[in-house]
Amino acid sequence: MPLVSLKINPPVARFTLAHPPVNVINLALMEEALAAIRQADWKSVRCCILSGEGKSFSAGVDVGEHVGPTCEPMIRRFHELFRALVDLPCALVARVQGNCLGGAAELLLACDSVVVTDDSKIGFPEIRLGVFPPVACAVLRGIVGETRARRLILSGETITGRAAAEIGLATRSVPAAELDAAVEAEASLFTRHSAAALRESRRALADLDLTRIEEIYLGALMKTADASEGLNAFLEKRPPQWKDR
Repeated sequence: MPLVSLKINPPVARFTLAHPPVNVINLALMEEALAAIRQADWKSVRCCILSGEGKSFSAGVDVGEHVGPTCEPMIRRFHELFRALVDLPCALVARVQGNCLGGAAELLLACDSVVVTDDSKIGFPEIRLGVFPPVACAVLRGIVGETRARRLILSGETITGRAAAEIGLATRSVPAAELDAAVEAEASLFTRHSAAALRESRRALADLDLTRIEEIYLGALMKTADASEGLNAFLEKRPPQWKDR
């Protein structure tokens, strides 16, 4: 079964994570997503709606692929996927319900509008596993401000969709029953404009350099004892025993 779905019906495209039960983002999904984005004809698309199938947007990136030989290719491929979303030649609107954690929450940072349910759960819990979210470190402060970004990243706190909207991490927060209508209304703000103008405007907004943070993550963080301990503790369903090194 495909792990992603990309359906284009100009002026709207619908890009869906389809990896039940919680749409974990693994290397296979990233590869499929990148292939779908690169092979699609975006010429007349003005808005793409990014969503997750089922009860949750996504529980985040596969923790098992953070350890061992898959770590480096997984991080690099995830950043490649994030950049591909930033570089889409159309507006990008996220539709968020249920859990949206870690790497999934980082995908929201590539979006032009984020519509969430009031009771959705959004956060960057990587610090609990002894690591950090590279994309959020690069981008989040520009969205929610320095103080809030530092608190979210360093505490690993999960917040509700309503709270996310209050701090600017989400554009709109609505009751679950109103989510689809709110997403369509948000998309209509973009589909009334020129696809060419949207494309060039997004190009102008897409100045992003993750290179230095990626070097810190792979060259320093992933060589610490605590990164290995935190990730393995999560996989083994036990509390981590930090060595602080």
